[in-house]
Amino acid sequence: MRTYDTERTTLTPYLLFDGNCLQAMEFYRSCLGGELKVLKVKDSPMKDHMPAAHQEKVLNANLRSGLFEISASDWLHPDRTMARGNMNCLYLSGGALEALTGLFHKLSDGAEITDPLQQQFFGAYGALNDRFGVRWMFVTGK
Repeated sequence: MRTYDTERTTLTPYLLFDGNCLQAMEFYRSCLGGELKVLKVKDSPMKDHMPAAHQEKVLNANLRSGLFEISASDWLHPDRTMARGNMNCLYLSGGALEALTGLFHKLSDGAEITDPLQQQFFGAYGALNDRFGVRWMFVTGK
């Protein structure tokens, strides 16, 4: 699992894949170098809350090399449609919960909140599509 910097919030591109996240991230590592960390659903506390068809999917992948970072996962919302436009998002992570909550609140103005900011097993998480259609995800450690 990833640890989050408690001193600062970072902005990272986050990519969503249709079941081929592991292959894509391994390809990016072969091109860009760096360290790749991958967590599958079956290896996480989410395994008991996900259907059998999701167990081999990637819950979170993180590629870090030098000054850049890419995060990704497979699409895990069977009740939502994956489509071009919602496969990329901006990922605000780390920092103090109060600061992240403030950013979530400000960006919520006119937004569609898809996942309210709330505590999960790994920390606080929330997501929204802002008034311009840009998807944002928010997460900080416990």
